[in-house]
Amino acid sequence: MELNKDIHQVDIPLAKRIYLNNPNSILLKKLLIFSPFIIFIISIATLRLIWNSELGLLNNLKIQVQRNHEGRILGHLPYNEISKEKLVLIEPNIEVHIDMRDSLLKMREEAKKDGIYLVFLSGYRSINLQNDIFYSLKSIRNQEAAERARVSAPPGYSEHSTGFAIDIGDATQRETDFETDFENTDAFRWLKNNAAKFHFKLSFNKDNKYIDYEPWHWRFEGSIEALKVFETSNRKLEI
Repeated sequence: MELNKDIHQVDIPLAKRIYLNNPNSILLKKLLIFSPFIIFIISIATLRLIWNSELGLLNNLKIQVQRNHEGRILGHLPYNEISKEKLVLIEPNIEVHIDMRDSLLKMREEAKKDGIYLVFLSGYRSINLQNDIFYSLKSIRNQEAAERARVSAPPGYSEHSTGFAIDIGDATQRETDFETDFENTDAFRWLKNNAAKFHFKLSFNKDNKYIDYEPWHWRFEGSIEALKVFETSNRKLEI
């Protein structure tokens, strides 16, 4: 009978065994031990990424709210018109705030000593005049409001209405008046190196994201009233 066969004659395959000293088993064991720690690290990194993304969105929202609170229109800040009592005439058809008159005239005299001849192109402008400059030229040049605002402020949003802004040219290169080429003149180079001594600052530099570069447009910040007027413009938005 088959049952009486010698047990050694029965073909029973040897069971396959995995021993602990097997390299693959050791690696698997280590992975099992450290997997909770790895999962924890990945979870923390993921949460941090989500947090940073949400924080960035909140900061952008905060900046947008702050800008809206500043009352910007097409990138320009609002400015009140100076009272007539505070204006003084420095040249025919050019008036400025009385606070800046002495510094402005002194700056021109000091430049002259260095062989630089500054010419004043435009000072105070009423809101009515700014209205004509903005809308009339916008119509003549067939410009949209946003395009026009790159080079001219809407009425009520011009620094010139404060009496603290002055447009300056080079008397020896009048073809550069109100042109970006003014930055290549000796007058501009002198202003860039010396204007701060007389409390003047370039208003619209090349880094301005709202308004085109205007190397001829300078503003006075040498009095408390002037600092109050331009406080919002000088304030850095928190990031």
